[in-house]
Amino acid sequence: MSISTKTGDKGKTSLWSGERVEKSSIRVEAYGTVDELNSFLADAKYYVKIERVKEIISEIQDDLFKVGGAIASIGAFKYPVTEKDVDRITGYIQEFEREISFKGFVIPGTTIQSAKLDICRSIARRSERRVITLSKDEDIDENVKKYLNRLSDLIYIMARYEEKSEGKLLLKRWD
Repeated sequence: MSISTKTGDKGKTSLWSGERVEKSSIRVEAYGTVDELNSFLADAKYYVKIERVKEIISEIQDDLFKVGGAIASIGAFKYPVTEKDVDRITGYIQEFEREISFKGFVIPGTTIQSAKLDICRSIARRSERRVITLSKDEDIDENVKKYLNRLSDLIYIMARYEEKSEGKLLLKRWD
């Protein structure tokens, strides 16, 4: 079976739940942005130096299939994002916060790996905005919205942890 089905040639695509929708729909934009995030996380994972960060990125990538599937489905998705998923990444944020504290605005890009993670953070925030926009007209699981909200925070703190590990955490302060 070919990956090229030709069924999308006229601007429609199939959702996970089977319905056909316009490729220009906000639903397709939302799950497409989650897919984009997964690809950029793969790029970042290649560059990060801390094994714990790599492990967490791999978990996030796995989770994003559930996030994307929930968004690409009308009705309940077979593999939902759970409160346990949200709590797990919240715990990771707290884990890194115990190791790093800072005051001021971070100037991104002091290491290649943190720069890559900051791009991921921005895409995570955009995916959350797309899902919130979709949720104005469609029923979106609350755990999906919570997960995406926490995810940008987690990616942010992992970028700072990578910088701190090399003594390159750079802050802008107004004193």
